[in-house]
Amino acid sequence: MRFRLIPSIPGYRTLDRYILGKFLRTYIFGLLMMFIIIVVFDYVEKVYDLTELKAPWKAVVFDYYLNFVPHFINQFSALFTFISVIFFTSKMAMQTEIVAILSGGVSFRRLMWPYTLGAALIASLSLALSLWVIPEGQKDSVAFQSKYLKKNQLIVYDQHVYRQIEPGTFAYIRGYSPNLERVPFFAMERYDGSTMVETLNAASASFDEESGRWTAPRYVIYSRTEDGSLGYKQYRNLDTLINLDARELVDVKGLVKTLNIEELNDFLSQQRRKGSDNVFIIEVERHTRFSYPFSTFILTIIGVSLASRKVRGGMGMHIGLGIALCFGYIMLGRVFEQIAIGGSLAPWLGVWLPNIIFAIIAIFVYRKAPK
Repeated sequence: MRFRLIPSIPGYRTLDRYILGKFLRTYIFGLLMMFIIIVVFDYVEKVYDLTELKAPWKAVVFDYYLNFVPHFINQFSALFTFISVIFFTSKMAMQTEIVAILSGGVSFRRLMWPYTLGAALIASLSLALSLWVIPEGQKDSVAFQSKYLKKNQLIVYDQHVYRQIEPGTFAYIRGYSPNLERVPFFAMERYDGSTMVETLNAASASFDEESGRWTAPRYVIYSRTEDGSLGYKQYRNLDTLINLDARELVDVKGLVKTLNIEELNDFLSQQRRKGSDNVFIIEVERHTRFSYPFSTFILTIIGVSLASRKVRGGMGMHIGLGIALCFGYIMLGRVFEQIAIGGSLAPWLGVWLPNIIFAIIAIFVYRKAPK
């Protein structure tokens, strides 16, 4: 068997079209099948809430499941890229097509070109989804889940919020309700070094998200006197503006999923200026949006290098080894992300370390691939 490499456009040949077509068809078919299965199970799980709260079909389809599509594609993109490459390349190897291609004078490096092109297309799609499409869609999805679903809401308001609003000044908010825009307890603390010199306490305080102003009918200010004792004074009609964004009252891990890359960068800059302890979470999310699409290239190289060799055990051996490696990558990613969020590892290193490890594996298996 011998392929005729007839040029169609510069750098793109019949063999490239043949491999790229198999690559993309297998990838799309696998994603489509898995998407149908997940949607069916997800709907069965949520049908009671949707029926009880009378969610309209238009909202279910367009506000929830249509926004679920980009999230699903991005979530499983690298995994299905890897499985697709393993599947059809292993099949080509079993049918001795790879041997025929290499025997016909095509180098293994040249054989990688259509795979690299396919990985670039998928990685570009994943990057666009991560940076802009998914966060925008999550906003509509959050509104839908808040209205029609009782569980699994992405945006959850923290019941105990403690934030630095400027150097030496901290705010504590307990039990914020976005519907009432009211908290049972609000406090501001001012420190001189490690010593608290003044604190303001208010019960039943209200918050205006647009103006950022806090109001309360009564409040108390405790201040430290010259002799070191703590005195207090009672006041009426608190009306104060503090450097606290309404977004900081929610669980940051859920919030960052709804911010596109420009909003995420702005939020990160704001939190850095305040010295917030949420900086690690935001930085991990930002690096993840770039590192995950990049993993498509690494897993593609590993997949081709493993599956291009005809081995005893056939396709099953290739797929089993490939899935084990892929889930190893996912597990390492989750572990190092949590370490980075905890501050024990630099965010960029925690996110990119799995890619670095698997890039080394990719180089090794590429060198061992049949030439």
